[in-house]
Amino acid sequence: MRKALFTGVAGLALSASLVHADGHLKFTPGEGPFSWDAYNAWAEGAPDLSGQSVTVSGPWLTPEDGYFDNMLAYFEAATGADVTYVGSDSFEQNIVIDAEAGAAPNIAVFPQPGLASDMASRGLLSPLPEGMDTWVRDNYGAGQSWVDLGTYADKDGNDQLFGFFYNVNVKSLVWYNPENFEDAGYDVPTTMEELRALTETIASEGETPWCIGLGSGAATGWPATDWVEDIMLRTQPADVYDGWTSNEIPFNDPRIVGAIEEFGWFARNDDFVSGGAGAVASTDFRDSPKGLFSSPPQCYMHRQASFVPAFFPEDVEFGADADFFYFPSYESKNLGNPVLGGGTLMAITNPSDATSELMKFLQQPISHEIMMAQTGFLTPHKGVNLEAYLNDTLRKQGQILIDATTFRFDGSDLMPGGVGAGTFWTGMVDYTGGKDAQAVADDIQSSWDALK
Repeated sequence: MRKALFTGVAGLALSASLVHADGHLKFTPGEGPFSWDAYNAWAEGAPDLSGQSVTVSGPWLTPEDGYFDNMLAYFEAATGADVTYVGSDSFEQNIVIDAEAGAAPNIAVFPQPGLASDMASRGLLSPLPEGMDTWVRDNYGAGQSWVDLGTYADKDGNDQLFGFFYNVNVKSLVWYNPENFEDAGYDVPTTMEELRALTETIASEGETPWCIGLGSGAATGWPATDWVEDIMLRTQPADVYDGWTSNEIPFNDPRIVGAIEEFGWFARNDDFVSGGAGAVASTDFRDSPKGLFSSPPQCYMHRQASFVPAFFPEDVEFGADADFFYFPSYESKNLGNPVLGGGTLMAITNPSDATSELMKFLQQPISHEIMMAQTGFLTPHKGVNLEAYLNDTLRKQGQILIDATTFRFDGSDLMPGGVGAGTFWTGMVDYTGGKDAQAVADDIQSSWDALK
């Protein structure tokens, strides 16, 4: 067995056997907000994999590939294995070609589950090590959701766990300006009932509650699909959401129409949205959050995913000028705390003993914490030290993932392209322009029927 040789905290001497090939580990063992005790305990029993190699391929390019290599160094240090990661901007095309040719890497990093599911059904993936489904269920926030999202039919039609989710993102966020809330005496809502009441209060005081923009060039309309998806998860059980995204439940079912109309409660009221309802479709989504920071404010809230700060004015400071809260669920519906988002998953495309050990290593908190400390990496792993996150923004989003009771992927991404990135987008533009929700849903369902 290869032993863990860093067992102190203070005055720690780093053994040469624990130094990565480039001469160092990114974070000194024993120092910083990392789960060293858990890592040492794992490394104490880790197998000696000296002379064995693992290849990993995925879509991460510079600088993300370097962050990932820094994490892999801790696996290499404890086991002696050599792990090589190769990133490609054509990963999704290359992995299929390589797998069909029998030249696949040991592990593939899929940016979405669709391709992984397809490859599993063709016998091009191997199931994850035994027991990982139980581990994910017990150790990830909304654990059963992650098991479900990583479980696909194999070539014989039998469901097996093929995907381990590693690095996810959160869409269920409402951004706001804390100073504006404080000046107006508003409290952050913790239920959907409170959010709706706050919306009405702001409007009754002559102010505008929301900034909403659907403009995105040829992709105009997609921000509204996120709204509808989030509302679906807050008004219907997760199995209804799943039936909707697979069209087992028609798009024009009353439950889906109701979610569209609930989005309209926010977006089709001239008093509730900056510029009036008529400006929603024509406002670029990159410009819409700027109203939070104008003086006086053009709006008080903006629902958007974790990436939206990239479009904030440069002088905005998180915590002072900008913050976010979880897009809340209905207390009265008792559907828990659902979260909408996306994520990357690890799958085995060329099995080996060392490959299985690396997949097991990804259960260790430190394999997540090293990433958390370097970049915008988010994890639902309940065992990580949240202090390892790079900043408070990520830390709060990580807590949302841990607290989630259900996690689902962006519904439009799960639908056929002509629907999810076609008629669903355009239909939401038509709806905000005044078209009836039932008529919009009927048109979208007709487009889906035409694909069958």
